[in-house]
Amino acid sequence: MIARRPYGKKGDRISIVGLGGIVLARLPQKEADAIARDAFERGINYFDVAPTYWDAEERMGPAIKPFRDKLFLACKTTRRDAKGAQEELENSLRKLQTDHFDLYQLHALSNMSELEQCFAPGGAMETFLEARDQGKVRYIGFSAHSEEVALEAIKRFPFDSALFPLNFVTLFKGNFGWELLKEAPKRGVTLLALKAMARTHWQEGAKRLDKCWYEPVTDPKLAELAWRFTLSLPVASAIPPGDENIFRMAITFAERYRKVTSREEQQLRAEAEKLLPIFSRAA
Repeated sequence: MIARRPYGKKGDRISIVGLGGIVLARLPQKEADAIARDAFERGINYFDVAPTYWDAEERMGPAIKPFRDKLFLACKTTRRDAKGAQEELENSLRKLQTDHFDLYQLHALSNMSELEQCFAPGGAMETFLEARDQGKVRYIGFSAHSEEVALEAIKRFPFDSALFPLNFVTLFKGNFGWELLKEAPKRGVTLLALKAMARTHWQEGAKRLDKCWYEPVTDPKLAELAWRFTLSLPVASAIPPGDENIFRMAITFAERYRKVTSREEQQLRAEAEKLLPIFSRAA
């Protein structure tokens, strides 16, 4: 059975692997139903989706309907204004066939100006707080691909969680993520990991995976080591790449998860030295 870890301050526990909605996107409904059902039956209760993931919301809604009440369902919005965020929230609730989200997130915060917009009068945070008061949202979080923005966000507001790229190449070679790993737990912010199985940027002319903008680790042994490394950090869960086959591989890894050893960590450090990280931060 897949382990679960604490999330937030209301007693929730989520599976150490999450199903990212991209996995279900652009699939026939029956196939999406089967993937979601298999994930749920194997112990995954953390499902995450967003309006920007093609038709993922439309696929996920019917797929999870039979067991929605047993899930921790997360959604997001890229809208930074209150009106736009409200419209997107209502659309997402309708497509997901639910009356609330367990977690609603500001999606892909990339610079300080976006963060300012969200907190300004008429900004998206007004919608988030009102939705929480109305019971449409239980927890409030964000996702970011900038460590500076993520650090500023958790100083500015008591977010319940941060969804952030945490992986061996970005940490060891890119110096990206270490400060957030220290600060978030101090502030009671649950960390959720993205890009655990990222390797590097796609090379020119490489045969790319349809649902993955970066090159993931595909060698099974290294992929499992990368996955275990991220889950050995102070994170509650990690969401694998959107490719269906890699997602299935990650479920297997999660079922037999154990913490990385110091020797394995050294192996990953050596591997990271050969690669260009997809995110980096000046030392």
